[in-house]
Amino acid sequence: MIATLNYFHFRLGIALILFAAALGVWGTIAFAVRKRISPGFRSSYVLMIGLTAVQGLIGLVLITTTHPRELLHVVYGAFAILFLPGVYFYAGGRGNRAREAAFLAGACWIVAIAYGRGIMTG
Repeated sequence: MIATLNYFHFRLGIALILFAAALGVWGTIAFAVRKRISPGFRSSYVLMIGLTAVQGLIGLVLITTTHPRELLHVVYGAFAILFLPGVYFYAGGRGNRAREAAFLAGACWIVAIAYGRGIMTG
């Protein structure tokens, strides 16, 4: 059971890096052409928040049975789950298209790095 959860935790981490990078490219392009963030981007961003929460729940189960190599691994996960919704609510609804695109794209790039660092410290 633990080996299976560990496998899914690792694989979901890699998938989240790729997903965050893809959203980062999408948001960066929207910012570069001064285009409004699409509803598809927003829903994908919210999906990434949800998948990050699932990743965190798997991590919580694993941390009760095993210990990560470094405590910093847990810090990266906690950062991602707090940072993503915070940026979403901060950037949205302000009426400035470029600002919203920049904030959400930047958040995607930042958490892609955090996910990668989390895998390195896991």
